[in-house]
Parts: sequence; structure tokens; C-alpha cells
Amino acid sequence: MNMKKILNNLTVRVVIGIIIGIIIGFTFPEFGAKLKVLADIFIKMIKMVIAPIIFFTVVIGIGGMGDMKKVGRIGGKALIYFEIVTTFALAIGLIVVNIIKPGVGFNINAVEGGDISQYTTQAAESEHGAMAFILNIIPDNAVAALAGGDLLPILFFAVLFGFALAHLGEKGKPIVSLFEKLADVFFGIVNMIMKFSPIAASGAMAYTIGKFGLGSLALLGKLMGSVYITMFIFIVFVIGTIAKFYKFNIFKFLAYIKEEILLVLGTSSSESALPKMMDRLERYGCSKSVVGLVVPTGYSFNLDGTAIYLSMAAMFIAQAYGVDLSIIQMLTLMGILMITSKGAAGVTGSGFITLAATLAAFPMIPVEGIALLLGVDRFMSEARAITNLIGNGVATVVVAKMEDEFHPGGAVEPEMEVQPQLQTSTQEQMI
Repeated sequence: MNMKKILNNLTVRVVIGIIIGIIIGFTFPEFGAKLKVLADIFIKMIKMVIAPIIFFTVVIGIGGMGDMKKVGRIGGKALIYFEIVTTFALAIGLIVVNIIKPGVGFNINAVEGGDISQYTTQAAESEHGAMAFILNIIPDNAVAALAGGDLLPILFFAVLFGFALAHLGEKGKPIVSLFEKLADVFFGIVNMIMKFSPIAASGAMAYTIGKFGLGSLALLGKLMGSVYITMFIFIVFVIGTIAKFYKFNIFKFLAYIKEEILLVLGTSSSESALPKMMDRLERYGCSKSVVGLVVPTGYSFNLDGTAIYLSMAAMFIAQAYGVDLSIIQMLTLMGILMITSKGAAGVTGSGFITLAATLAAFPMIPVEGIALLLGVDRFMSEARAITNLIGNGVATVVVAKMEDEFHPGGAVEPEMEVQPQLQTSTQEQMI
């Protein structure tokens, strides 16, 4: 394989970008801290196309499927799977943090308190109750939801639109065909945006290292190590066991989506890889309808990495402040997190806001304790975003296999591709 072909591989370019970003951030910290704008531009471009891609994909999946019972069955299985696996994630986080106890004996004065007002204010303005969550799913205005990029309202409207289209039968097929063509256009835009991803990854890493420095890892290294170990255990043993039960290998799957994992590693946002992940899962063998329903829903209901982080961060603060929680209180905290974690989107920083909202609803742990995490939250955001991405990918494959909607014959090995196109192979998998 010649050098030109190697450098044409997006995975290689993202890795090079991350390495360059680390070097810039370490060598020129002030300049590196200013390069965050590169990642912000990339994420904004990706968010620009997420709303229409989700809308078109869900509508095509439901409208093309025609069987309303099947749609309900797929959605029901996905939601049950999400809740079970998220519960495991929260439980594992609580167990590990109680075994390692990273906050016990921690000098809360050793880390300079940061300004947490932006997080507590946003948390206070956000409603995290069960009824508020349900009401927020229903958009006041469908067009406004699409314009604002709110994932759950878009999904809700797309499902209704898909149902209505399916009921039209033959009359609705021209609209489905039009939406397929429009979806192809938007995925074409994604392919163009992805060429910028190595630069974005480089800018994000330069910012992280330049602003916080490698030295900021030392004081909170035990917590960071605990979070990374927990997520490794969760991916290998919990997600890996689920994958083995459904007859696919977790390590081969991770190798298949390595490009998306590296992109998330660079940008700290699982949302940045959403369009490409949907493409990748379709080519892996999952039907378009399953991908269209499960992946967007999973981005709000199946945030395994965020759940692990929230449970461990909350317990770390409790331990640091000497708050001894009983088993009943920890189970109560776990129940609150089951609700508040559903409000965390795939964008960097939202997990921090959700943590503030959780502690506000659980007054036994001082909310000002989140200031202890300001310096290293960015370093842990990569881990939770990658775990979210892997969890949603495995969930999609599992639901596809449950529904006999998994046809691996169309899978393409990522190292063989240069600029993958979505169009023909995915449309052949339509029901």
C-alpha cells in the first residue's frame, strides 16, 4: 500500500490530526487553546445536517416498512433494551466508585474552585421531571423543532409523518422516493464535511491540552482512571456479552467503526459521528428502517457512557465532601439519574449540566462540588462520548438481529474504502 493511499484513509488522517493537536497544545498552550474554534465549526456543520438526516431516515424507514405493528415492535424492543442496559451502566458506575473510592481523602481545597454558575443556571432552567420530559418530546411547532435541531421532537414528528405516509399506500411512494433522493443529497454533504474532521480533531485536542494542560490530570487522576476502567469493563464485559449472545464479536465491531470512534475521540462529541454511524451500520448489515428508528432514539435514551460518568461523578463529590450515602440513598440517586440522564444530548458539556441538575434534585450532595471536576471534565468527555457511540451501535445491531433485519452480506470493511457512498447498498436493504 503506497503512502498516498494510506494518507487518503480518513482514519489515518484523524489520528495524525489528534497527534498534531496534542503537540501544539503542549508546545504552544496559548495558541492551542484558541484552536477550539476549528472543532466548533466542524460540530456546527455536522449539526446543520443532523435534523434533516434523522427526519428523512425515520420517515423513509417507517413509510417504506408499511407494517405499523412492526414499527411498534422495533421501537418497543429498543426502549426496553435501552432501559435495561442503562441500568447496568449506572449500577456498574456506582459499584466501581464505591470499591475504588476516588473521592475519599481528597483535599477539596487542592483544586481551585471554578465558576459553575453557567451550569447551575442552565440546569435550573431545564425541567428534568418525568412529565416535563414527556411534554418536551412533543414540539410546539414541527418546523421550529427541525430548525432548532431538537432531537426528540424531530423524532416524534418524523414517526407521525412516517405513519401517515405508510397509511397512504401507493399514493405515498412518490414521497418516499423523493425523501430517499433528498437523504442521499444530505449524506453527500456529510461526506464533504468529513474531509474537515482531521483539522477539527486537531483543533479540539490542541484546545484541551493547551487550556487544561497535562498537569491538570494529576490531582484528579484517580477519578479519571476509575471512569476509564469502568467504561472499559462495561464495553468489554456487558456490551461484549450482549454482542456474543447475538453472535457477533465486540472487538471486530469496534475495529469496523474505528473511524467513528477516532472522530469522537477528537471532538469529544458523539453527535459529530451520528450521520456516518448510521451509514456505517447500514453497510454493516442493519436494515435502513431499524437504523433510522434505533440510532436517533438511542442518542437520547441510551447514553451509557453519560450514565456511568454521572453516577461516578456524583459519588466522587459525595466522597470528597465526606457525605456517606446509604444503599437506599444510592438507589434513590440511581433512580434520579435514570430520568436526568435522558436529558443529556450528545454535545460536549451537556453531561455537566445534567450533573448539576441531578445534584440539585439530590440535595445531600453539594452542587458546588462540580467545580472540582471543571479541569478534567473535558478529558472524561471523550470516554463517555465513545461509550455512548459504541452502546448505540451495538443496540442497533441487536435490535436488527431480533427483528431478522440484519443482512451482513452488504458489509464493507472500512480499510477498503476511501469515500464510502451510502446510496445503492442501503436502499437495497429497504423493506
